[in-house]
Amino acid sequence: MTETPAAVPDIIRLLDLLGVLANGLLGGAVARRFNLDPVGFAVLAIVSALGGGAIRDVLLDLTPIALTDLAYLTVALVAAGVAFMVPLEGRRWRQLFPWVDAIALGTWAVVGTQKALMYDIHWLPAILLGVLTACGGGAVRDMMLGRVPVILQQSELYASAAFVAGATFVVFSSFIPGPGDSLVAAGVGGGICVLARKRGWRLPTEPRWIAVRPKE
Repeated sequence: MTETPAAVPDIIRLLDLLGVLANGLLGGAVARRFNLDPVGFAVLAIVSALGGGAIRDVLLDLTPIALTDLAYLTVALVAAGVAFMVPLEGRRWRQLFPWVDAIALGTWAVVGTQKALMYDIHWLPAILLGVLTACGGGAVRDMMLGRVPVILQQSELYASAAFVAGATFVVFSSFIPGPGDSLVAAGVGGGICVLARKRGWRLPTEPRWIAVRPKE
């Protein structure tokens, strides 16, 4: 049985808030592409940054953390304001954001898995709740805009990296528990996300034998 951690470490909470900032900025960047007003920026930033965690908490029959910890909502709104005032584009943004986004992905996957385990959820649905934490906000944002969620398309192993991060945390916390297991698992998930983007790793859209079958 997985050993249940007593609480989310402070360093993980800080990285969690960094993830809120990163995905709030991404929501704002998407709002700019759709030429939305400041309310639209705020809504997309909040949904992108807090949607996945809110869905997770509701499934765990908890009050969403964004409603009990003002820091989360504040950071999301700050991200919306920054994205509205400063166009997030150019070479430096393209170089920086994948790293911040990868940290957010790995951290949220671990935090979501860890929180589920704290409430005696089985390890497999706990990992899936971690994936939901990491990817749910972006999926809801895309559906609000009438788009197929990116994680359901041929993206760079985003959901897969989140799953690996959660699974790594389960293994470490079960067999070699310690204060660093959360950071190691987050680093593994984030690392896979960065490598997938750099090397263009993607899941196939159909089995190889179907893809190479001659067209009738």
